[in-house]
Amino acid sequence: MAGRIPQEFINDLLDRIDVSEVIGARLELKRAGKEFKGLCPFHGEKTPSFHVVPEKGFYHCFGCGVHGTALTFLLEHDRLEFVQAVETLASMAGVEVPREAGVVRKNDRRSALFAVLERADRWFQLQLRQHPERARAVEYLKGRGLTGATAKHFGIGYAPPGYENLLKALGGGQALEQQLIEAGLLASRESGGSYDRFRDRITFPIRDGRGRTIGFGGRVLGDGQPKYLNSPETPVFHKGRELYGLWECRQALRDPERVLLVEGYMDVVGLSQAGVPEACAALGTAATADHLEKLFRLAPEVVLCFDGDAAGRRAAWKAAQLALDALNDGVSVRVLFLPDGEDPDSLVAKEGAEAFRARVAQAEALSSYLFRTLGEGLDLALLDDRSRLAHRARPLLERIPGQLVKTLMYQRLAELTALPQGALEAAPEQAAPVDAYGDGPFPADPHDGEPPLEARRPQAAPARGRVRRERAERALALLLKRPDLADAVPETALLALSEHRSEAGQLLAELLTILQQSPGLSASALLGRYVGTDAHERLLSLASAPLPFEGSALSTEFGELLGHLQVEGETEKRRALLERIRTGQAQDGDLEVFLALKRAAAGVDSQSS
Repeated sequence: MAGRIPQEFINDLLDRIDVSEVIGARLELKRAGKEFKGLCPFHGEKTPSFHVVPEKGFYHCFGCGVHGTALTFLLEHDRLEFVQAVETLASMAGVEVPREAGVVRKNDRRSALFAVLERADRWFQLQLRQHPERARAVEYLKGRGLTGATAKHFGIGYAPPGYENLLKALGGGQALEQQLIEAGLLASRESGGSYDRFRDRITFPIRDGRGRTIGFGGRVLGDGQPKYLNSPETPVFHKGRELYGLWECRQALRDPERVLLVEGYMDVVGLSQAGVPEACAALGTAATADHLEKLFRLAPEVVLCFDGDAAGRRAAWKAAQLALDALNDGVSVRVLFLPDGEDPDSLVAKEGAEAFRARVAQAEALSSYLFRTLGEGLDLALLDDRSRLAHRARPLLERIPGQLVKTLMYQRLAELTALPQGALEAAPEQAAPVDAYGDGPFPADPHDGEPPLEARRPQAAPARGRVRRERAERALALLLKRPDLADAVPETALLALSEHRSEAGQLLAELLTILQQSPGLSASALLGRYVGTDAHERLLSLASAPLPFEGSALSTEFGELLGHLQVEGETEKRRALLERIRTGQAQDGDLEVFLALKRAAAGVDSQSS
């Protein structure tokens, strides 16, 4: 196997390559001062909102939010594998790609998993056509109204009965067995060995944004349990972030007006066959903010589609609350409840694509659904009930990141409660938390029964944690604009940040450490280290965020933020030490460290005590 590509080479390559040349060879760009502008290749538009900034090595679209470096553009636009993308950039720069002998890099491991998942995918599809027991699977799919062309389009397959089919079919061997286990296709036995995870099931390959198979869903044939089985979490599959049918949707529609989020695999497949390809499904989990953010890159409106029964209403309420976390300006969410006893695929089969789309177009706006649900059981002619509605709504509205839509939501709340909008927006941190509402009779889920007394007591909102996270993210954004800021950060600050409660604070400590170990590293080279990791998209978003100032003002704010974060990290360290001391789990030196931190926090010279 080829050795890893040295990170230093990738850093140098990103510094050497002009991102505008890479993108300009594929898109029509026009100069606008120090930047270039063009039509975004990732969503249809008539007015250019796609900006390329050679000085920083980034591109950013203010329409759909996509952003990245020359490397990520090749990965997402040209859909190249990581190594291919690096080799393409190296060819442009006129250099050879070096390799480190004897080292297997993380991306080699991921590539091996993608390869074995692709082989399994082809084998499952072959079994649907050739296996002696395939008739039951074919009959089930025909019974659901699916054609052979649709099954082929979605790569639907069949995992036959038996516990040792897949490993034997793909060639056997201990190395392959370990790869299949890591890919989630085999499960380990306690006594040793392994067995097929998917048995006697219809298989649905789950594809990532580049069309690679990353996992599977399996629908049991017969009365076995569970009815639907998903691949477990693996290095390439995280079901809280992936959506079934997203790849197929992107291939069918370049610029959809809206996209549907439905509940099941067959809903996606059935809608597509009926002529409604703009549907995706969460993978056996509730919809997450990550899911919605992915969908908003595809379309400006997301329609949450649910069954009309009690379970569907509960799922809709949870999804609506999560949708608030992704509700930026310029996008919208609607909620659609289907008639009793109908699923999306059964309903579209009965009424056709146009009638179904007309139903979707009439879905209830999130704002209307939110206030209607929060107002259940209240009489807004009464002062007390108007106050209770405001008390329930404010913590939810505070979750909205889009300032314009948040203002409009508060405006609507002011209309419903006859309270001044300014009063509603004031001191939101004193409102009750989202999950308890704080005013007693209203449960976390309005369709459930009354919660226990403890859950109905007023509580303080988690504003402190949000402020800490926002400080850390702001410091990250500043550091990505000015990597040289890391040079003056003392070791004590790094140690404190490593104890910070927020993931953003710990990521900040990691970036500072990298920059201090590699002085002069550019922002694009720094981001190149995170390609293929969970943090990459987050860092790109922060790096692309506009800042209202530069120079000394930026340095001053970074220093102030770092001071706050250092104090917070040291506080967390003290709390952890104190807990170990109280519970008798203290290690040698814990007491001395705790006392030193406490004296430092009190502003006392540790040498004078």
